[in-house]
Amino acid sequence: MQLQLPEPGEDAQSASHTLQHQIAGEIAAAGGWISFQRYMELALYAPQVGYYSGGSAKLGKEGDFTTAPEISPLYGATLASLAAEVIAASPSVDNVLLEFGAGTGKLAHDILTELQARAALPQRYFIVEISAQLRARQQETLAAFAPLVQWLDALPATFSGVVVGNEVLDAMPVRLAVKAEQGWQERGVALDAEGRLRFEDRSVDDLPLAQIPDANALPPGYLTEVAPVAIGFMRTLGRMLASGPGALAILPDYGFPAAEYYLHDRDQGTLMCHYRHHAHTDPFYWPGLQDITAHVDFTAMAVAAVEEGAEVLAYTSQGAFLLNAGIGELLLRTSPEDSARYLPLANGMQKLISPAEMGELFKVLAIGKNVEWPARMLRHDRTHRL
Repeated sequence: MQLQLPEPGEDAQSASHTLQHQIAGEIAAAGGWISFQRYMELALYAPQVGYYSGGSAKLGKEGDFTTAPEISPLYGATLASLAAEVIAASPSVDNVLLEFGAGTGKLAHDILTELQARAALPQRYFIVEISAQLRARQQETLAAFAPLVQWLDALPATFSGVVVGNEVLDAMPVRLAVKAEQGWQERGVALDAEGRLRFEDRSVDDLPLAQIPDANALPPGYLTEVAPVAIGFMRTLGRMLASGPGALAILPDYGFPAAEYYLHDRDQGTLMCHYRHHAHTDPFYWPGLQDITAHVDFTAMAVAAVEEGAEVLAYTSQGAFLLNAGIGELLLRTSPEDSARYLPLANGMQKLISPAEMGELFKVLAIGKNVEWPARMLRHDRTHRL
């Protein structure tokens, strides 16, 4: 099927061809086949030419998709308000923030702006960012807060404070599992006779099927994702949270608990690509120029963190989370009579909380250790569904 999408410019096409040549070389070196996880890793993170490693805009009007922080400053202000409340109420939690994958730096800017207005700036704002291009953009966005912000290449071994990871898990490479007549196989990537990328299924011994409830009951032809990279990240995060005196992590993303993720009707998985605000399902379209994501199995994420000593504090929809955290009260700091300022904020909030927009598609998982979690944040909690 020919996708009807905007044509990339010559420089972008050249970068994609370079990446395709690199991927083809790796496929050949591996005997003609690589896992989709490896393909996704190269497509997103290959130095200089991967989607998150290259120089093109990723977020906002000029990019390929829009995230909650880009929609409204109320999103960051609400997270800042909740973080400040938890830190103030939890003697064991340091006044330190850490953001994993900070995008343009917009969320960090909004969080720090709100905390500054509250006279509650953190001692330090750490950012873990693997993209040099995004790190440079973040440094520009956060210039006013330069003394507070420090960039890291990986999560620290121990930490006390509040961690934010907005849409981090969905961008982590996944493996594809497909149910064949003879049992489960892995769907990987090979080359056709013309050297073009194509899917190819192979039997492997190490496919982590334990993530899939009742895997043997699913019908032949069923295709889904398993997420060893994200699970490994959550284990590391869980250990980090549990190793210090007290810490909290807030993880908004789109996804489902396992019982909903692996429904019989969801038989073609959740893999999705984003290019110039067009969503489609072809991961081989101009590799390196589009985002590739999969929905999050929040059950697997929670289990991985709990097994390393962290605790699940809450799991709920983004809409309920933001309302419980006080986004409505933050909106009302702007008078409705000041329509030029109020209406854009109200419209942005509606997109964030409405079930027809981001409010239900996106969920929020909160995990931590030795944290005073506000009781109101448990309204409409869905932890029992994990």
